[in-house]
Amino acid sequence: MKKKGDAMDKEQDKGGKRAESQGRASWLDADSGEPMIHQYTERLNTFLEAMADGKIEAKELEAQEERLVTLLKKIEPKLGDELHGEVTELLCELTAYNIMHTMFEVAEAKPPTQFRG
Repeated sequence: MKKKGDAMDKEQDKGGKRAESQGRASWLDADSGEPMIHQYTERLNTFLEAMADGKIEAKELEAQEERLVTLLKKIEPKLGDELHGEVTELLCELTAYNIMHTMFEVAEAKPPTQFRG
């Protein structure tokens, strides 16, 4: 289920320059080499709508899972064995990175002092 504005090829990197490689949005920033996935995700209409109230409800998580499963079913059959293994590793590393990135941001957002009542 794709909404208008969800295409990564329309996205720009932090410097305002298109992050493209061979006519498609690059997964990495052309200058820094850093992943661009977070920037693309932060511009997905479905993500923005789910995050608008600051909390994720069960129905929003289910809808995201449905979109993910739809894409996995669409793409997986197109992959040969070697590429399938590489994409599986990529998805696992991306998931680990996202969890670690989120935990880091949460820890950074905490106040430096603790309440001692």
